[in-house]
Amino acid sequence: MNRRVEKYLKSRAVTLPWVATGTDRSDFSVAIVIPVLAERDTLPEILDSLCRNSAEYLSQTLIILVINNRVNCSSAELLENQHTLNWLGTTPYPGLNLAWVDASSGGLELPEKDGVGLARKIGFDAALLRIDWQVDPLLVSLDADTLVDSNYLSAIFDHFSEQHNRVAVLPFHHQSAPSPRQEKAIRHYELYLRSYLFGLSLAGSPYAFHSIGSAFSCRADAYVRVGGMNRRCGGEDFYFLQQLAKITAVNLVSGTVVHPSSRFSQRVPFGTGRVVQQQVDSDTIPFHFVPVAGFKILKQWLDLIRCHVDSSADQISRHSLDISTDLNQFLLELGFSPVWKKLQKNHSSREQRLAAFHCWFDALRTRQLLTRIGDESLSVERLVAVLLEWGGYGEIEGEPAQLRLLENLQGVQQ
Repeated sequence: MNRRVEKYLKSRAVTLPWVATGTDRSDFSVAIVIPVLAERDTLPEILDSLCRNSAEYLSQTLIILVINNRVNCSSAELLENQHTLNWLGTTPYPGLNLAWVDASSGGLELPEKDGVGLARKIGFDAALLRIDWQVDPLLVSLDADTLVDSNYLSAIFDHFSEQHNRVAVLPFHHQSAPSPRQEKAIRHYELYLRSYLFGLSLAGSPYAFHSIGSAFSCRADAYVRVGGMNRRCGGEDFYFLQQLAKITAVNLVSGTVVHPSSRFSQRVPFGTGRVVQQQVDSDTIPFHFVPVAGFKILKQWLDLIRCHVDSSADQISRHSLDISTDLNQFLLELGFSPVWKKLQKNHSSREQRLAAFHCWFDALRTRQLLTRIGDESLSVERLVAVLLEWGGYGEIEGEPAQLRLLENLQGVQQ
């Protein structure tokens, strides 16, 4: 364990009063962290799917379950969590290296305003004490309602066998929904996620990766470098991966797929479960498909910066007006000119200045720009068709066909 890790554990880690019990080994190459909130029915399924992975890789893998609820949780959630804790005490999976953290019982609950972000952080921080720092260990994020393939661990180990790979996301495909309306809603939401990612890729954004809490992994030292997981109740995965992308590339693991649940959920202020429920309950779409014009503006903006990294703020602002009035107005609101002057002053080389720009114009600001640009004249099907045509795939009509193509492009093999 190096000095940076020791400093993080002293100043940034969340440990007491939460302590991991279960296996007492501390020589693991990989630690998988799974927040668990009232998951008595689904947790055995995820553990069963992990059991189907290679024993060679399982022997090197710690699985930390964070059994959590807020101090103001419902009695049903608390009871279910207590049943889960009792069940874990019976050693139900002797073939897995299981550890668990009680963040549920009296005095150990999460604060009222905290949630899944803190639960993930508790698990990751506990894992730092159980992994072998001599082997450049990995931290993996998973959810208690997400199934994995039998080659899940082998694909992760293979990907990170390349030393330069520091952060990765995994391909995902949501499980089938229990009703036709819910199935339609989850696939429509997947089409939104995948078309947005595809557009970011075409625009050349360094933030062209999906942000799903059950589908990412990173080197433990990268986790420490960005200050660990945040405590957000929702969107913790988005902000954490954004921070990681500011220090290293985020790549895609190939050859395996994770399968998140398509169930309804009100546990976080936004996310898959809530979005699917809103579509089914109100028959409205609570998210914004970005038209190809938005991604073209983003591409022109990123190209402008790359080609004019030595230009003044005023020159770049004038060029931005030629690209889009929406872009120009957005930059004014962000205070681009003083920011750019500061970047030029603090970063002498072109490479450093460009990297600093992307740290400033990050995934959040990218999304804020793109959500300003709409096209009410086209249906979702036509919006995606035009985007795919811009990407060189011709005119593909029909949401199912569009989704299949995007899945294949993003690592989900049929």
